[in-house]
Amino acid sequence: MQMGSFSDARDSSHRAAPFRLGRRHRAMNLLNLTPNDAERSIAVWVAERGEPPYRLRQIFPRLWTHPAADWTGVTELPRALIDDLTTSAPICRLQLQTRQTSTDGTVKFLWRLHDGLAVESVWIPEGRRRTLCISSQAGCAFGCVFCATGRMGFQRHLDPWEITGQVRELLLDPEFGKPTNVVFMGMGEPLHNWDAVDKALTILNDPHGFGIGARHITVSTVGIVPKLARLAARPEQFRLAISLHAAVSERRAAIMPVEKKYPIGKLMEALRAFARRITFEYVLIKGANDSVRDADELAKIATPLGALVNILPLHPGGAAGLTPVAAGPTRQFARRLKELGVNVTVRRSRGLDISAACGQLRTETDLAASLPSTTVTSSSN
Repeated sequence: MQMGSFSDARDSSHRAAPFRLGRRHRAMNLLNLTPNDAERSIAVWVAERGEPPYRLRQIFPRLWTHPAADWTGVTELPRALIDDLTTSAPICRLQLQTRQTSTDGTVKFLWRLHDGLAVESVWIPEGRRRTLCISSQAGCAFGCVFCATGRMGFQRHLDPWEITGQVRELLLDPEFGKPTNVVFMGMGEPLHNWDAVDKALTILNDPHGFGIGARHITVSTVGIVPKLARLAARPEQFRLAISLHAAVSERRAAIMPVEKKYPIGKLMEALRAFARRITFEYVLIKGANDSVRDADELAKIATPLGALVNILPLHPGGAAGLTPVAAGPTRQFARRLKELGVNVTVRRSRGLDISAACGQLRTETDLAASLPSTTVTSSSN
């Protein structure tokens, strides 16, 4: 992974047309297109130049399946063609600002964007499973009280290439490589940036993109009901995680402001049309959502959907005055759910010593901008 090098060239449009590259057209960011559209663009460009058709087979795989750091590294191409590609379709890169490694093996990356903003992603190894938690926005507009990203406020949507680029950069680094699982649980609300996330899902899953199985890709959302229907309409079996955190509307509204716009009743109605596995994410907060009644109400909505409830510990970084639930009462809460027929897991914290655990991603961009690109290994116990 090359620190501190990336291209400023970008195409912020999410439209695939016109499919033209070359001296008479503005530079195009092929990484912002779906694989089908990128292949068509390259085929047209190759034909217009009078190049043999096999050039498409040399160029196209270097976007995602065998990614190139830049076109100069594609040595099977003649120099003139490399120069033209560099001008017509430069390969855009994320700049690695900081990398931190936890004592438990979790790795957090701070990526600098072209406009000076930054996002974080987290690599979570566990046996043969390698999960990458990626961001879809810089900041977040939804203000969940337990979440550090929500305290940043909303800065902007990421483009498709900036979302998938978090995966691509690790493929370029032999220390990491291709993740087995990708989860949209980093910074931002994925369905708030649906157009870009929709395209990113295609790039992640397409065999000519990164080729990650749909059931190994999870979208986590606070529950933006109209966009849930858009996700449900896709034929692939992408996993869905709902950031729930309370099963009673009044309790949820105190934790998650989105409840006022998309109340839990409408959310459950939308989920009934979602014909794939659903997970309810549930951060336990003392006095806010951890009572026996809370467990009983949660079971009432989880059981009909066959949903998995994933209980998460409260981590530092959210609003002041929130208190985590101790291990004993957490087990009792989980036991109550199991008695009521709910499939439940209690997630252990990963990356807590580097602020990479659930709800902790928050970039201090002014501070980060003043730091040199570096690698940091945590020594916390």
